[in-house]
Amino acid sequence: MTAGEAIRARIMELITERGITVNKLAMKSGITQSTLQNITGGRNHSASVSTVQKLCDGLDISLRDFFNSDLFDNLEQEIR
Repeated sequence: MTAGEAIRARIMELITERGITVNKLAMKSGITQSTLQNITGGRNHSASVSTVQKLCDGLDISLRDFFNSDLFDNLEQEIR
């Protein structure tokens, strides 16, 4: 799994736990719906730390909480 795939999976995991939609998270985070839909839909293969921080703010969690998941163990190295 790549870092982008892990971030996408973690976002989906967290919104499912909270019973909210991607669009609701975008509104709460202050990012555009299209940006978040591109991340969760796999069209954007990476998300900046500042975008993840905004998502964390919308979810009312810390970056540490976001990345505290088995999804981020053993990520593939991405070479581009």
